[in-house]
Amino acid sequence: MATVHEILDFLFSLAPEAGKEPWDHVGLMVGDRSRLVETVLVALDPFYPVCQEAAARGAQLLVTHHPLFFGGTHAVTDETEDGRSAMLLLERGMAHIAMHTNLDAARGGVNDCLAARLGLREVTGLLGEIPCLGRVGVIDTCSLPDFLAAVKEKLGCPGLRYCDGGRPVRRVAVGGGACGEFFRQAAAAGCDTFLTGDVKYNQFRDAQYLGLNLIDAGHFWTENPVCDALAAQLRRAFPALRVMQSETHTDVTKFA
Repeated sequence: MATVHEILDFLFSLAPEAGKEPWDHVGLMVGDRSRLVETVLVALDPFYPVCQEAAARGAQLLVTHHPLFFGGTHAVTDETEDGRSAMLLLERGMAHIAMHTNLDAARGGVNDCLAARLGLREVTGLLGEIPCLGRVGVIDTCSLPDFLAAVKEKLGCPGLRYCDGGRPVRRVAVGGGACGEFFRQAAAAGCDTFLTGDVKYNQFRDAQYLGLNLIDAGHFWTENPVCDALAAQLRRAFPALRVMQSETHTDVTKFA
């Protein structure tokens, strides 16, 4: 067995706390650092059904990418999903650790996992030297429709939003989650294509004007590959630990 504190220290060795964005919350969100852990559940989000799953499967620790609380939290009640999640974790004596923007930036984190899943080669940082947000790499040149089909297959996403910049796909930037604001940096880096999530209306229009293929594959689908990596790292570091991944959590967004 390991303690919550030991697991937290290990996770910070993978994605140092100093790498988080100034507004972010990472690390231990709920629970006792000295708690002994036999079973961990890994998921992208600490939504209430995920916390229920963790409890039902006997986990003492929930490790997620997204934190339970964003911004100021002034009350924990059953009137919000975050409140219900926190109450359930506390009632069951479970701890919750979040590795958010520090894991986005870290080597081997969200963006490297996304780049690897899409088969990018010669990978470098989008916003500077790694660790940083975003990655840039190359693939064998293909048409935009062929690349879109490959993205759907490799990420498992049910649909894509995109604009056609009028160029074949060769040099690709990726930003897991919500990185649409970085489309100009992708264009400046010589990319013909930028894949991310949560893209805004005007970002599509401005990207097309720049001749950039901009693809929105969804927040969940561009970040969820990191859960495989997190689970694998925990299994290697703590062989006696039972490490599970959520079997229920997925994107609630549907396409008609």
